[in-house]
Amino acid sequence: MSTLDTDRLVARHYETLPYPARNPKDEAKRLIEGSPSALPEIRHWIFGGALPAGLRVLFAGGGTGDGCIMLAQQLKDAGIAATVTHLDMSAAAQKVAAERAAVRGLDIQFVAGSLLDVERLAPGPYDYIDCCGVLHHLDAPAAGLAALRSVLARGGGMGLMVYGRIGRSGVYDVQEALRLLSPEEDAPAARLNVAKRLLPGLPATNRLRRNEAVTDHAVGGDAGIFDLLLHSRDRAYDIEGFVGLIEDGGLGVTALIEPARYQPETYLADPQLRRLATALDPRGRAMLAERLAGNIARHVAYAVHPDHEAVPPDPLEEAAVPVWSRTGPEQMIAAMGQDRVLKLVLDGLSYRFPLPQSAPAILRHVDGRATVGEIAARAKVGGFEKAWPATFAVLNGISRLFLARP
Repeated sequence: MSTLDTDRLVARHYETLPYPARNPKDEAKRLIEGSPSALPEIRHWIFGGALPAGLRVLFAGGGTGDGCIMLAQQLKDAGIAATVTHLDMSAAAQKVAAERAAVRGLDIQFVAGSLLDVERLAPGPYDYIDCCGVLHHLDAPAAGLAALRSVLARGGGMGLMVYGRIGRSGVYDVQEALRLLSPEEDAPAARLNVAKRLLPGLPATNRLRRNEAVTDHAVGGDAGIFDLLLHSRDRAYDIEGFVGLIEDGGLGVTALIEPARYQPETYLADPQLRRLATALDPRGRAMLAERLAGNIARHVAYAVHPDHEAVPPDPLEEAAVPVWSRTGPEQMIAAMGQDRVLKLVLDGLSYRFPLPQSAPAILRHVDGRATVGEIAARAKVGGFEKAWPATFAVLNGISRLFLARP
C-alpha cells in the first residue's frame, strides 16, 4: 500500500472515530490528568521550577483534547497567563476538543492541519510542545519531530509519547490477524464488527489476552478498539530507539516518565545485580529496566535543546516549593501504611517503595505553598536533610511530587 493510500486510511479513521472517545458533558464532572504535559511536570523538568512569562504552548496532534484541556485548565486555575494552541488534522476530533474547552470556559486556539505543516499553519515559536501518541503514526517520525523542533523556542521543551514495543506484546499479532480477516480498505464499521467478534474468543494463550498493560480494547470503546488493533500505520519503540529518535532530532532527554520505572533497582532485589545495574550508563539502565519490567506499553519523555540551561531545583533548596500532581498528602500517607512502604500497581505489576519512617510527618506539611525550609521547620523531624530527599526521590520517581520556584 502506498504512503498516500495509508494517509487516506488514517485520515478516514480519525474522522470516523475521533480518539480517544470523549463526551464534552463529562467536563462538568472531572478533569482527565496524566503525562506528559501536567503543569507541575513541565515546570519541574523543562523550566527549572519557574515558568517563563507569557507561556506559549502547542499541542501537535492534540486529538480530542485530553492533554490540551488538562494543561489549559491547570494554567487557568493557577492564574498563569498563557497562549494554548491545538493543532490536529481531524475536524471531528477538534470539534470534540473545542466543545470540551467551551464547557470549561477555556481560551484555546484551534488550527486545522498536519503537524508536518506546523511552520506554515501555527509558526510559533513555542515554549512548550506536546506531541502525545502521534509520531508513531507518521510515515516518517523523524520528519515530524524535525517540524516541531523548528518551532520550539531555544529555552523551551517538548513532552513526547510513543508506543513501547516490549509492553505492547500481543498487539501486533492481533493486528495482523485482523488484516487477514478484514482488509484495511473495508469500511471501519465492518472492520470493527470483525474485531468485536474476534476478541472475546481469543485463546487463553494469546499474548494480547495475557497483557495487563494494554487495555484500550477493553475500556476505550469502539475508538479504543480501532486505534489499538485496526490502525493502518502503527510502530512501537524500545527505549533506546525512542531516545535515539530524540537525540538524532537534535534534542536531549531531561526525564523519562515515570523515572522509577526506568531504574533497574526498582525490579532488582539481589545486591550484586543492583551493583551491576548501577555501573551501566543511563541508556543501558533504561534498557535493562524496560526488559525486566516487560509492561511499559508507552514511553513518555521530556526533551530540550542540548544547550538548555534550566535544571530542576535540588530537593534541599530551601526556597523550593514541593507541589503535588494527581494526588495529595493524605492519599500518599495512606498508601504507605504503617510499614512505611509505598505500594501501588502500574499496568499489572505491583511496586513497593520503602520510605523513611519520618516521611508521613514531613508530607503532612507539603501543601503546594510551603517552601522546603518552612516544611523542615514545621515538621520538626530529626535527620530531615536525609529523610526529605529520600522521600522526594520516591514520589518524584512515580510522578506525584515536583518542585517549583516562587
